Parts: sequence; C-alpha cells; structure tokens
Amino acid sequence: MLLGALSILHALVAIGVTSHVLLNKSEVRAAIGWIGLAWLSPYFGAIIYVAFGINRVTRRASRINRRTRANADVAAQLTLNDAGLDPNMRTLAEIGSRVTKSPLSYGNRIEIFQGGDEAYPEMLAAIAKARSSIALATYIFRPDQVGTEFVNALIAASERGVQVRVLVDGIGSGYFFSPVVRQLSNAGILVTRFLHDWRPWRMSFLNLRNHKKLIVVDGKIGFTGGLNLGREYSRVRFRKQAIDDVHFRLDGPVVHQLMTSFAEDWNFSTGEMLDGDIWWPKLDPCGSVVARGINSGPDEDFDSIETVLASAVSLARHRISIVTPYFLPDERLKFSLNLAALRGVQIDLLIPERSDHAFIDWATRAHLSFFPIGRIRCFMSPAPFDHSKLVTVDGNWCAFGSANWDVRSLQLNFEFLVECYDTDTVSAINAIVGEKVAMAEPLTSDQLAGRSTIGRLRDASARLFLPYL
Repeated sequence: MLLGALSILHALVAIGVTSHVLLNKSEVRAAIGWIGLAWLSPYFGAIIYVAFGINRVTRRASRINRRTRANADVAAQLTLNDAGLDPNMRTLAEIGSRVTKSPLSYGNRIEIFQGGDEAYPEMLAAIAKARSSIALATYIFRPDQVGTEFVNALIAASERGVQVRVLVDGIGSGYFFSPVVRQLSNAGILVTRFLHDWRPWRMSFLNLRNHKKLIVVDGKIGFTGGLNLGREYSRVRFRKQAIDDVHFRLDGPVVHQLMTSFAEDWNFSTGEMLDGDIWWPKLDPCGSVVARGINSGPDEDFDSIETVLASAVSLARHRISIVTPYFLPDERLKFSLNLAALRGVQIDLLIPERSDHAFIDWATRAHLSFFPIGRIRCFMSPAPFDHSKLVTVDGNWCAFGSANWDVRSLQLNFEFLVECYDTDTVSAINAIVGEKVAMAEPLTSDQLAGRSTIGRLRDASARLFLPYL
C-alpha cells in the first residue's frame, strides 16, 4: 500500500517536473537530462531540479536604466555616424546595441593595471578622494590585509559624509559568515549580500552568483575587471602563490553604465533606488575611446555577453586573442570559434596550466579534446594562476570585465563586460597578451590524446558537470 502510494507520488512529481521543463527549458539536451533525472531518480531528481534547475530571478529594467539610456542617445548616434568604424566593427556595434538595448558611449579614457599591486593603490586613492558617493560591488571581499585597507577606506569616506553602498556576493564573500559585511554594517555603512537567504525554498540561489567587480566613485570614476579584493592578488603580499589579473579604470560617459549595473543590482537586493546627482553627475567627454558596458545574467540580460562574444568571433577577419582562467564554453561559442578558424582567422587561446580548482582543470582538458587544437593555437600559462579575462579582435575591438569563457559565467552568473572600439587600448591589451603567451607553453592534440585512460575518464566525467562548474 505504502509502496504504491509512493510510486504514484513519484509519478506526479516527475510529471510536474517534466511539464515545467518542457515549458521553460529552451535547450533540448538540458531538457532531456532534467526529465530523465526526474523519472529515473525518484524524489532526489526533483529536489535537484528545484534546487538548481529553476531560475526564479526576474528583474525588469528600472527607471534608472531607462534614464541613463535616454541621456546617452545623442552620444551614441554621434559615435556610430562619425567614429569611422570598419564595416565589420560597425556591424558588431549595431548587434551590441540591439542585444543590450544600451548605447555606445563616446569620449572615454581607459587606464590598465596589471595585478593588485598596481590596481589597489589607485582604487584606494580614488576612494580616499571621494566627495559624494561610492558604489562598490565585488564577488570576493576578504577579511585580510587588503580587505581591511578597503574596509578602513570605506569607513573613513562614510565618516566624512560620503554616501557609501557595498554589495557583495552571497556565496563568494562567505555564505555562513562574512566578517567584512559585519565590519561595514557595524560602522553604519549600507551593505548587503546578493541573493543571500536562509530559507530552504530560496536556497536555489546558491547556484546564481553576482560575479561583478565594480567601483564607482562620485559617479564619475569607474573601476572594473577581474580583481576581487584580497591579498592573493598582490605579489608583494602573497609572493609566488599570488594570482595574476588585469583591472581597468574608466573615466567619461561610460561610467554611467557601470553605475547603472550597480544600481540595478542594488535596487534588486535592497529596494533602494539610487537617484540624484551624487550618483548620476553630468559626465563630459574626456578621451577618445568608444565603449559600452554589457550586463549578463539569468534574467532579462540572459545571453547578452555570450551573444556579443560570439558575434565578435563571427565577424573577425584576421586574429582573435582570448585570455581566460576557465575555458568551458557551450556549443554555440565552440561552433563560432571553429568557423572562424576554418575561415583562416588566427585564434590564440591562453589558459592556465593549473587554475585554482583541479576539478575545472580536468573538465577543461576533456573539453579541449573536442576542440580543433590544430587550427586554434592553445597556450598554457605557468604559475602563478592567471585570472585575467581579455579578448581582442583584429586590433580594433576588445572586451574585458568579470566574465569567463564558461557556461557558469555566461548563463548562470551576473556579470559585467566592457566592449571597447579603440586601437590604442586594443594594442595595449595585445601587448599584455603577447607577454603572457611568450611565457606559456603550447598545448597540442597529441598531449591531450596522450593522457592515461584513467585520466581521460576522470576528465570526461568532470566535464559532465559543465553547466555548474
């Protein structure tokens, strides 16, 4: 009797999961996998689907977003008409405008920093000079020497009357306990954790993370890139175990788009609408860089970054350079890269010989086994771990920010990317990439095939978890 009742309940639960999957999952293979799990693993499969398969995040563009876009329309039109972009780059710019519904921004200046030892002093100096507002979002905020310097700088700014808002990820900066959040909160600073909730029915958000790294000071100075806040990004403090990365300072109208990204996440997390001139001052052109900020996440911005990256690869004519700490793209990006290689585009891919997660390294090796390594030049960078996220195309376009070339970053995380149409900036990034490639070792298909059978089975098994790595 009990067994029969449990069987009926399992069938009803599996039917419920199947119905939800059929109506909400666009990818056929993922849908088949979830349905199979629900039917073949009674109850447990349904629990896993509820925990990790359902996206409950629904965010709509706020008044902030609409206003920022409206204020930038004139600059965007000037850029597209007068910037003299090559036809393929103009096409890419137009695709970006349609995908993001956000305009290109004209008249910006970009400064590049390699590693925390270059970037942190500049970020702290900007915070120390803040007069009206500071918005800071980060995935990891360590309670170590570097983190303490930022905490003290933020508290000092707050004490002199600066409006400070701090958003940290609910997982990356400590789910159970976050010393930094406690310190800032005790000092009277408004700080919150993104998608952090103790209620069991909300814990599916464990799978959705805010991976952005943003600082906006006085609404007019912006920092973004791959750096988290922690001493492991400083060679002076962490020496041989330090993490390499690249970070950027932005000045000019594009900073409004960094602020928009922060304000949207802050409003979603707290309900507070950041408004007024302290957050949105008038930004005059201060350089010649044409740029755009791109948001991506499992909400209204789903696939935005991946679509722009795939479009850039598809429109490339001569050369693509990619630096990423994790390389586990889905079939769409793999297909775009393969087609570009077949067209004769030179593609250089730089990934770490060892990342900070062995499981991801295993999956990456298995993933690369299905790539045309002969047509795509792959290089493995030695220690220290390179956490940089850079891509350039044809010497005319580049992108940088928080997004990795993996399914988690491009489909599950909330990310921020800056695309830039400026030959000087692209040339500077290509020089950095060239230095990294010069110290790396090429990876060949023979090396991948020469792994032991046990190693290849281990790596292939790890690859099955690709969407969640």
